[in-house]
Amino acid sequence: MQNPSARPIVLASSSPYRRGLLDRFLDEYETMSPDVDESNPGGLPPGELATHLARRKAEAVSVNARDALVIGADQLAVLDDTVLGKPGSAQKAVEQLLAASGKTMRFLTAVCILDPAGRTRYEHTDTTVVRFRKFDRRLAEAYVRHDEPYDCAGSFKLEGAGFVLFESVAAEDPTALIGLPMIWVADRLLQLGYLLP
Repeated sequence: MQNPSARPIVLASSSPYRRGLLDRFLDEYETMSPDVDESNPGGLPPGELATHLARRKAEAVSVNARDALVIGADQLAVLDDTVLGKPGSAQKAVEQLLAASGKTMRFLTAVCILDPAGRTRYEHTDTTVVRFRKFDRRLAEAYVRHDEPYDCAGSFKLEGAGFVLFESVAAEDPTALIGLPMIWVADRLLQLGYLLP
């Protein structure tokens, strides 16, 4: 429940995973899908790219939600300094997983909150480090059939059975791996006067 005097909240995302996280503690908010180019023509390093994309998504939605507090986010999976996209198919998901077998993958989850009061921007990036166990094609294919992680960079779902692929996960905020660093988001909303459960 939020303070009635506080600005309405808009999530600049169509991700069901991010909506699920906000649903945990917000009764009222809207979602708008940002229409932004997610390519990296400027060759930004992954950390800067994640922040840049989260900001662009928030700004794109704020044009149509000028009186709302807008939350934009982006997540990048980085393996061997290469940013991995969403696989989109079973074959590509299996190949991403096999490339990650026995290695460490970094997940950069950036969030940008635009507050219309004072036109203030707040930004944060959370880094989660996932170490994958060594596994073969048989396990990768079985996992992909089970979870169908075609819309997930890194080709796994933590909220599904993705843990079968892991040796360890190092994170300050476990929700960041799902798509939003909720500890930081909640702290920022509290500071801005929102009444949270």
